[in-house]
Amino acid sequence: MIRNKVALISSLVILCICLYLYISFPNNGTLEARTIFMSFPIRNHNGYILLGIIGSVLFISAMILLVIGIKKYHFRTLAIVVVVYAFLPKLLITMYQETLASGITAISYDGNGTCNFEYVSEDLLDGECNIVLHNRSNEAVSFELEFLDSSFMEDEVRMESLMNLGGPYRFTIEKNRKKSIHLEKLLELSDVPKHIDSGTSMNIHFKLIDGENIRIL
Repeated sequence: MIRNKVALISSLVILCICLYLYISFPNNGTLEARTIFMSFPIRNHNGYILLGIIGSVLFISAMILLVIGIKKYHFRTLAIVVVVYAFLPKLLITMYQETLASGITAISYDGNGTCNFEYVSEDLLDGECNIVLHNRSNEAVSFELEFLDSSFMEDEVRMESLMNLGGPYRFTIEKNRKKSIHLEKLLELSDVPKHIDSGTSMNIHFKLIDGENIRIL
């Protein structure tokens, strides 16, 4: 089964390094990424990201060494490694949040939040957002939520962050509970020079703020 022990061990070590680089916690490291490989952000609006490129090269190198290190079942082994590599970080983060994490560090977000904006008049929009957050700790967590614009918006045109005009938004999530957050606000935009007239945003991002502690999800 093992053809080259050195190559196999080297592959496992490099995969562990990649896993360490890959875990996007406590903040979302892919927030502004425009190109992603195996959850490594390769490029954003400012250009290429060196750490993401290094991580991608290391991952590919680990896969090559893995193939060199084993005699057979190459495709099957690679498929298993990729699947485990994809799901293990989320599992590790969940375990940490349920055992050691506290405060906003224990809050998880599935990434499926949405915001919808409907035109009312020249300086009015009806904004509606839906988010599901999960407090995985054994204590209630209170925080302030602040919406962030997508990095794909050009010329500093505001979209999701328009919801902050109706804030601040403060929430408390009880221990080991999920909370569905629904916000609907009539937004007055006379002092906002660049903004959308209507639209829908998926997979929205935001900040959780608890005093000096901030997380970007």
